[in-house]
Amino acid sequence: MAVPKRKVSKSRRDMRRSHRSLTAASRSECPNCGELKRPHHVCSACGYYDGREVVQTDAA
Repeated sequence: MAVPKRKVSKSRRDMRRSHRSLTAASRSECPNCGELKRPHHVCSACGYYDGREVVQTDAA
C-alpha cells in the first residue's frame, strides 16, 4: 500500500489547493426590467426569459 514517506508541508498543500477557490456568481442586467439576474436564467423580478414572459409574477 502506498504511504507518503514525508509529511506534506502546509505550503505545498495550500499551493496544490490554490485553484479551488470559489468565484462570485456572475450577474447580467435583465433587458426587460433592468434588474440583475443570472445569465441563462428566468428573471425573478419580471419573469421574462429570452424576450418573452415565462413565469407570471404578481404586479404590485
